[in-house]
Amino acid sequence: MQQAITTKRRHNESKTKRPHRKKQSHARGRKGRQVSRLDPELLIKKASLTNEQPYLSDRMIEDLPIHPALKQRLLKKGFERPTEIQDRSLETLVSGRDLLGIASTGTGKTAAFLVPIIQQLLQQKRKPFALVIVPTRELALQIDLEFRSITKGLGLYSACFIGGTNINKDIQTLKRASHLVIATPGRLLDLVDRRMIDLTKFNTLVLDEFDRMLDMGFIKDVERIINSMPHRKQTMLFSATYDKKQSHLINTILHNPETVKVSEGDSSGDHIEQDIIKVRDGENKFQILLKMMSEDEFEKVLVFEETKHRASRLCKKLNRAGIRSEDIHSNKSQNARQRALKAFKQGRITVLVATDVAARGIDVLDITHVINYQLPMTLDSYIHRIGRTGRAGKHGQAITFVD
Repeated sequence: MQQAITTKRRHNESKTKRPHRKKQSHARGRKGRQVSRLDPELLIKKASLTNEQPYLSDRMIEDLPIHPALKQRLLKKGFERPTEIQDRSLETLVSGRDLLGIASTGTGKTAAFLVPIIQQLLQQKRKPFALVIVPTRELALQIDLEFRSITKGLGLYSACFIGGTNINKDIQTLKRASHLVIATPGRLLDLVDRRMIDLTKFNTLVLDEFDRMLDMGFIKDVERIINSMPHRKQTMLFSATYDKKQSHLINTILHNPETVKVSEGDSSGDHIEQDIIKVRDGENKFQILLKMMSEDEFEKVLVFEETKHRASRLCKKLNRAGIRSEDIHSNKSQNARQRALKAFKQGRITVLVATDVAARGIDVLDITHVINYQLPMTLDSYIHRIGRTGRAGKHGQAITFVD
């Protein structure tokens, strides 16, 4: 909700459960390395300087048809109005209807499904009630944090289960029933296989960042989860992008849904200045990066590398050059990843070097630049990466190196 209730990523799962990976067709370069087929010229785009006014709901928080205690919690957090995705989906979700929500990053999708769930829980404190499935650990933790923040003092409890953590602690957590469960697919199914979670007991299912789950190859896991929930009454599917080729699959998941599109689902960010830097033969790409980083405008920078090993190597080089940096990828422990994100949010480091594991897992509103140190493999990957800057309608800059 305005000031947005948003809290707002591939190996990101339990080591005991690997996702089914979708085969992708990419050209191969020297030593068998994948070579992007993206046309670099598509990645040059001036930010649109339009006079379009930001969405302003006619309703204040006090006007929303929700429980007084929930209103008080939202007001106490400083929220004034719902964002567009929240405003247009609230009544539909509170009524129990299925929903397909398409909205770009930073628009408040997290609260768009959390507030209706909390509203329903205040009317019927059923344990367990809702299950939220997300593709990455970071997003799961952010949703859990937001739920706890909104429901503080309301007697509602959540549990978060992600890969890379001690599963014995998860088993201990499950001894206390929770109203809301947030999980990544692999860890959830691990707990299901151990008969620690019964999916038939959940009333509501939320699939967040659905397009990313498909991109990361989780479709078989998602189908298994859905098929294990025959008694669910409501399903919410949220995504930043929408591919018409997925419509048949979506129709098998949702029943007579309401569709709310805040964005067209295929935009790479009209408010983001996009450009490329062509690295000529003999030029030192790292020195070009260092020169950029010496400019004052590069205050908080997210740099993407294609592999975890390259990310670690680049991070070390930046630190040796005096640029405070951390790296985040699947070889890092969950605690290390959280420490790096926290340092980045608090401004204790200037650069966060990441693989695509972070493309959907970072909720930092003031990232000034996203830099693709290599040309991304797909346009979808590019869109999600640059969506980390220019969040909530702010101006952002994205730069891509082209070798």
